[in-house]
Amino acid sequence: MENFRRSPRPKENNEFVFGIRAVIEAIKAGKDIESLYMQRGLTGEIIPELKGLLKDTDIPVHNVPIEKLNRMTQKNHQGVIAVISSITFQKIEDIIPLIYEKGEVPLILILDGITDVRNMGAIARTAACTGVHAIVVPAKNSAQINADAIKTSAGALFTIPVCRHQNLHKTALYLQECGLQIVACTEKTSDLIYAPDYTVPTAIVMGAEDEGISNEIMRMANHLAKIPMFGEIGSLNVSVSTGVILYEAIRQRTT
Repeated sequence: MENFRRSPRPKENNEFVFGIRAVIEAIKAGKDIESLYMQRGLTGEIIPELKGLLKDTDIPVHNVPIEKLNRMTQKNHQGVIAVISSITFQKIEDIIPLIYEKGEVPLILILDGITDVRNMGAIARTAACTGVHAIVVPAKNSAQINADAIKTSAGALFTIPVCRHQNLHKTALYLQECGLQIVACTEKTSDLIYAPDYTVPTAIVMGAEDEGISNEIMRMANHLAKIPMFGEIGSLNVSVSTGVILYEAIRQRTT
C-alpha cells in the first residue's frame, strides 16, 4: 500500500497565510489549507474572487469577528487568515482504484463529526495499526489536523491518507458504488459488531460522542452494529470504540 500511503515531506507545524491576495494565491497554488478565517461582513474588490475560489474547494470557512483574527496575528491580515495544514489531504476517488489495483480488500474509516483533536489522533494511530487504507472526514465539523492530533497519533497522520470531502453522504454513496458495504457503529440497533462480514470491501462509520452518526448515513448504511456493553457506564470513548470494531474486522480478515 506504499504507493498511496506515502505523502510529501510533512510540515512540522501549522502555518498562517494572511492577506486577501496571498490567500487567493495559496488556494490557486493548491496549498493544503486546514481552515480559513474571514472577517464577518468583509467587502472589497477582490473578495468575490476569493469567495468564487472557495466554492470549488473543500476548505472550511469560519466567519469571525475581527478580534479573533487580531488574536491570531498582529500583522496586516486584511480580514483573511488561512491555516496551512500539517498534512496533505487526499481524495478517496484517487485511493479506491489503487486499492483494487493492488488486489487488496478496501477497509475505509469514515469519521462523522469527530471534533476532538486527541480523539482524531488516537483513532488515526489505531487505523494505521489495523491496516485501514484511508480516513474520510467532512470539510466542516471535524477535528483540525494540528500538532496535538499529530502527536497523539504518534505520527500516524503522516502515513495514513486523510480524505476531506464536503458531503459525507455523497462520499458514502460513492463507496457503495465502488462495491463497499457501509457499517455504521451505533447503539441504535440490536445487532452487534460481530454480525457483519468484514472480509468484503468495507467502510466503517464512527460518529461523534454527543450526536452520533448523521441520519442520512444511518439510513443508507448496509449494516448498523453496536458494541456490547455491560456494567453501569453506558458508553466508550469514540477512539476506544473505533479500536474495538476495527479489531473485529481484522480478526475476521486474519482467521
